[in-house]
Amino acid sequence: MRILLTAESYLPYVSGVTVAVDALARGLGARGHEVLVMAPRPASGRSVEPVGSPGSEPRHAWLASYQLPRFAPPSYRMPWPVPWHRGIREALVFSPDIVHAHHPFVTGLMARRIAIASGAPLVFTHHTRFADYGHYLGPLAGPGRRMTDAFLRRWWMSCAAIIAPSNDLADEIRGRLPPGHGSRVQVIPTGIDVSGICALAPVNPRARAGWPVDTIVAASLGRLAAEKSPMTVLDAVAAAVPRVPELRLLMIGGGPEEDALRRRALQADLAGRVHFTGALPRPDALAHLAGADLFVFASRTETQGLVLAEALAAGLPAIAFDGPGVRDSVRDGTDGVIVATDPPEQRTARLAHAIATVAIDRHTRMEMAERARTDAGRFAVEQRVAQTETLYRSSNR
Repeated sequence: MRILLTAESYLPYVSGVTVAVDALARGLGARGHEVLVMAPRPASGRSVEPVGSPGSEPRHAWLASYQLPRFAPPSYRMPWPVPWHRGIREALVFSPDIVHAHHPFVTGLMARRIAIASGAPLVFTHHTRFADYGHYLGPLAGPGRRMTDAFLRRWWMSCAAIIAPSNDLADEIRGRLPPGHGSRVQVIPTGIDVSGICALAPVNPRARAGWPVDTIVAASLGRLAAEKSPMTVLDAVAAAVPRVPELRLLMIGGGPEEDALRRRALQADLAGRVHFTGALPRPDALAHLAGADLFVFASRTETQGLVLAEALAAGLPAIAFDGPGVRDSVRDGTDGVIVATDPPEQRTARLAHAIATVAIDRHTRMEMAERARTDAGRFAVEQRVAQTETLYRSSNR
């Protein structure tokens, strides 16, 4: 099949979405399909840097793009919303059998236009809970959420199939569709390169940070932004330290909250107990993750939380707040701990208790780590690509 993938953001900006699109494109290519990725042109204008996904780099139809002026990281570029992109013409000439959109807005509308012109089914993966990013709109957050909700309902109805990465999100979308249309929603979690992560040479954070050899390292991985709740992770570790004095925190990633997190670490008397790596290339970030002892996840804005699967593949017990996608990733008491979020005022204390409990019991931690490596096999990208291919074929009948 000729398969067009469209994305509003793309590599070299690294996120769960951009990694997922790259992995899917490479995986489909490995299965003999002809794949074209239509996405914003990188600032360099050249091919993107690899993020560790297996398979050959796909073809790209680049869209003219611009850098957001304020809160976005330097590598995050957006496509200009104009109908005469050269990339659109390339996609039309490509004449896809399947059009698979990974964002519903600018590139999503382009994808719909191309699907109609090509007579191809439009498939959509709902990666992002857009309402959870309303804080970036300030006083317009309320109206923006209502407009987005109305737009998404119309958008979903234009799709032949909708992929949700988790059961929670699938149920939510089905509940917002008109009666009789829920069957178009299918659950296919985003896959990861399990074997590649297992083969990584771990980076020793104790040596990098100057910590004692008996340090127990809790790690977080992700953009240091408010919607990912990194401050909650830091506060929970600070609350766990009195029970586990050898506990340290490795914060992998960069972002707008880094300065505030550094200040909070000083206020919480965590000087020397928290190490910030800054933004790292994806393979390096995963190698740092593999050197830790346990993984802490506090974000409640995820549709799946791809990094949870990556942490399990790296052999880290995952301690995560209960939330969308978490129950599909973490097996409570087996390869990690799912922490209740109610009542809200006890969230940080509950997370701290779970961190301390896992950190202090080496035997349980080692057992969870072994089960995590085994359980991560269910996220293998090859399996998820095969499921997506099956969905394409059923949509194209």
